Amino acid sequence: MTNIEAMTQLTASDGHQLDAYEVDPDGATAVVVIVQEIFGVNSHIRSVVDRYASFGYRAIAPAMFDRVERGVELGYDAEGVEQGRALRQKLSWDDSVLDVAAAVEHVSGTGPVAVIGYCYGGSMAWLAAASLPIAAAVGYYGGQIVDFIDRTPRVPTMLHFGALDHAIPLGGVRAVAERHPEVIVHIYDDAGHGFSCDVRGSYHPEAAALAEERTREFLARHLTTELS
Repeated sequence: MTNIEAMTQLTASDGHQLDAYEVDPDGATAVVVIVQEIFGVNSHIRSVVDRYASFGYRAIAPAMFDRVERGVELGYDAEGVEQGRALRQKLSWDDSVLDVAAAVEHVSGTGPVAVIGYCYGGSMAWLAAASLPIAAAVGYYGGQIVDFIDRTPRVPTMLHFGALDHAIPLGGVRAVAERHPEVIVHIYDDAGHGFSCDVRGSYHPEAAALAEERTREFLARHLTTELS
């Protein structure tokens, strides 16, 4: 398999230009848009893009913080968390949806598109499912999903949460599941926030592997590409 790997520039519908990390493997017939955590399109998010490209998907991660600061790549220490939260708070959710939409439009010619998001990106995946022309959405530990419980996904949607995530009370997760029975909600008993990120102290390899397996099966059902 030959990959075309590049930094790409996207243009949102309001004229804002943002960067994106993209990998386009030969023969891809479906796409995943990977939406970052609060740490930017850092080496970990690029590795997630690379991983999904290795499964045969065209994969792209828009630089969601470009509206307030370009080239953001933060670490997972206390300073990185503080900086990432401050940057996120400067963004409006509506503008962020425009940036995800720009990535979706950029890749839509390849085939059906799914949005997969982590943390901040998990909440963005929920908003994308409710408003963008995509085929499926997957959100990992999106802390603001409960704040947008009134939004109804228009496409198949799967959510992953850790039972030990102190930032996302389980009562809120269960409220989302009850309000939206059509959404697949998985809760991982021994996992906390960020359990899928292999460079965080909260990484839980068993939960991460199971969540990825479920995500890949879900994508295979709702996108045209085959699992590798």
